[in-house]
Amino acid sequence: QVQLVESGGGLVQAGGSLRLSCAASGSIFRFAHMTWYRQAPGKLHSLVARISSGGSTDYSDSVKGRFTISRDNAKNTVYLQMNSLKPEDTAVYYCALSTNGPAADSWGQGTQVTVSS
Repeated sequence: QVQLVESGGGLVQAGGSLRLSCAASGSIFRFAHMTWYRQAPGKLHSLVARISSGGSTDYSDSVKGRFTISRDNAKNTVYLQMNSLKPEDTAVYYCALSTNGPAADSWGQGTQVTVSS
């Protein structure tokens, strides 16, 4: 099974930026669709952004224009550049890998993002 390791979370003031990284093991990464989810306290997981194996991207309305997802297949890594952060972006962010359909095959352990007002 593919292992995913997120990094880059932390505490930032509103209006600031963070870049999350998710490194994948194995050789399947370049064929996989990658998704960033987040879970705020007391809420369910919600999709933040996703990128297909071919590089097509999709964003939730709440982050469109502020977040950018990208991938580097040579490094087996997907990124989430988060700008103009808001307190409501506070959550644990997870990356997920899927190879066949929308269901995730693998999940990372999550990285905490806290945005102070």
